[in-house]
Amino acid sequence: MPSCDDLCKIIEAKHHDPFSVLGRQSENNLTKIRLHLPYADSVRFADKGPEIPRLAETDFFEYTAQPGELPEHYRFSWIDKEGRHHIDYDPYDFPEQLPEFDRHLFGEGKHWHIYQKLGAHRYNVDGIDGVLFTVWAPNAERVSVVGDFNRWDGRCHLMRVLGNSGIWELFIPGLDAGCLYKFEILNRQSQEILIKTDPYAQQYEHRPKTASIVVKEDAYQWQDAKWMTYRKNRDWLHEPMSIYEVHLGSWQRDDAGNFLNYRELAKQLIQYVKDMGFTHIELLPITEHPFDASWGYQSTGYFAPTSRHGSPDDFRYFIDLFHQNNIGVILDWVPAHFPKDFFALARFDGSALYEHEDPRKGEHRDWGTLIFNFGRNEVKNFLLASAIFWLEEFHLDGLRVDAVASMLYLDYSRNENDWIPNMYGGNENLEAIAFLRELNTVTHEQHPGTVMMAEESTAWPQVTRPTWTGGLGFSMKWNMGWMHDILDYISRDPIHRRYHHDQLTFGLLYAFTENFVLPFSHDEVVHGKGSLLNRMPGDEWRKFANLRLLYTLMFTYPGKKLLFMGCEFGQGTEWNFNQALDWYVLQHPRHQGLHTLVKDLNHLYKNHPALHQYDFNHSGFDWIDCHDVEQSIISYRRKGTNDDLIIILNFTPIVRENYHIGVPFEGVYFEIFNSDSAYYEGSNVGNREILSEPEPWMGHQQSIHLTLPPLGGIILTRQTKTINSSAH
Repeated sequence: MPSCDDLCKIIEAKHHDPFSVLGRQSENNLTKIRLHLPYADSVRFADKGPEIPRLAETDFFEYTAQPGELPEHYRFSWIDKEGRHHIDYDPYDFPEQLPEFDRHLFGEGKHWHIYQKLGAHRYNVDGIDGVLFTVWAPNAERVSVVGDFNRWDGRCHLMRVLGNSGIWELFIPGLDAGCLYKFEILNRQSQEILIKTDPYAQQYEHRPKTASIVVKEDAYQWQDAKWMTYRKNRDWLHEPMSIYEVHLGSWQRDDAGNFLNYRELAKQLIQYVKDMGFTHIELLPITEHPFDASWGYQSTGYFAPTSRHGSPDDFRYFIDLFHQNNIGVILDWVPAHFPKDFFALARFDGSALYEHEDPRKGEHRDWGTLIFNFGRNEVKNFLLASAIFWLEEFHLDGLRVDAVASMLYLDYSRNENDWIPNMYGGNENLEAIAFLRELNTVTHEQHPGTVMMAEESTAWPQVTRPTWTGGLGFSMKWNMGWMHDILDYISRDPIHRRYHHDQLTFGLLYAFTENFVLPFSHDEVVHGKGSLLNRMPGDEWRKFANLRLLYTLMFTYPGKKLLFMGCEFGQGTEWNFNQALDWYVLQHPRHQGLHTLVKDLNHLYKNHPALHQYDFNHSGFDWIDCHDVEQSIISYRRKGTNDDLIIILNFTPIVRENYHIGVPFEGVYFEIFNSDSAYYEGSNVGNREILSEPEPWMGHQQSIHLTLPPLGGIILTRQTKTINSSAH
């Protein structure tokens, strides 16, 4: 017979091991069945079995059975106080389910697939179906599963703690996919009761509701085997990569202004992306998040695609269809910080579990968010498993890791006395560095062919170099320095650009120190910055000409490409996450011309190896002239194994007649692209055939004279014999 103290702890929902009190107990060679059912009026064994008597003035029901009287797993039938009838197996009649091996790996931070174990999963024990709930809450005195199946009452389904792992577990027979649940946690020290969503849940209610949802086993039939085989062996270093960055909630909406389903989005977006010539899309975080205005960067669901656009299988369909159309899908992923929402990870078990206790290490004051404790094995495992989850369960082609700089530096965006140095007295976050190296090692080993991109805004060395050479191991890094320099330069009136010519050329001093992506991302069209179009100087004609020139520079400059949605057609207003893009502007010729230009640049970039084959190597680039400061002109070569292009960019609105440059080879040069073409609503200044002359210039034995369009860029190729062509 349990002590009164044990019974009281069950009644008060404070018992850490309800299995020692409830379920099947052996006492004096007899079997005791003890149930705690707060809403029961009467209870008996199922199939017209004997009644299970109530212990006087309690919600306990107890039955003494003879040896061999009860089956291996008994069912009981009960009537609640509203007269409704229920038949259940006793959840306290089942042994521990989570193996010690899984607990050990998790404690070591080495269980890449822990999401298959922790959380809530449909489960079968001895032929009985139900749901196995597990959660890590080491500072809890008691944890209960609450949900729509038990009136959200923490007294009904108390969990048991598994040894010293900090993991709590309960198998509840009879439950199925679709049920709503949370965890009710009693903190050991403060006695505070917390109601938390499942950190490992794979689906959540549509915001503003926050309950976790039990999902069915993944039975989706993928159709992307051809893509996955190609991806595993592809040479992404030397292949074109032009990325269209998309916020699914505002790319397009239905006629009533509502979100589109992942399946609807796939069909519309794929056709558009293919036509425009992009090779990949990158999604702003679709990990579940409560606040639309965070754009997904303050996630509360690290294993769940947001329910705003449908179910997990709808998202699988989305990715599958992109792959069938030979388009890769990259996801923005945020391990740098998480929000303080009371229902999620913040002080999960009443303690600083996922974060640091000291706000000097555990809080981003600028963002009002918390910082993961990368030195804690279970937290590190949570994040590593999340990365593997998206790559494995959803076939994603890579992750772009947000805010890496904030992870690397302990004093990132902090006042002088608001940070704690590392063990050596420095500002490097040694635990985060180790985490990032392990993240990149594990993802590349587990899923070869996928890419990991860093949004890292400082000069931290070797971000994209292998971990065994001391690097962080990322595949690529956003070139934030280039982006800031170029946007600052192009936003100036052309008359002043000669004083800032170094902003055009400085990037080539470090262009090959990392594997760079050139990003014109969502960050450049928010927070009062305006649209890219309206950051261009001058009247309307000059704004469009400058933007066409900017894109010509980006697509011909070393590095992979990224362009945020709406920038490709010159959206005039700043991006608004809460409404669809201004597609109507494509009715206007200049917007349509810009749209066509981006499409043509994408196809040129993909079709000419010179523009992508050696993006990360000196051998793919040569300056022709970077010193023409007074005329604000630069010219350079892009080189592939069997491809050679010359690019000349004029950053003033003045037509440059008879402009003289040196060229490496004898032959006929002709334009294959001109940003000032009438096709793009330019002024149509350009060149036809240009025959080289044996006049040494700029270090070359041959040279050409040509006409440069105003605020325009041209791309030249060479043929050894004269052909008739019209470049514009």
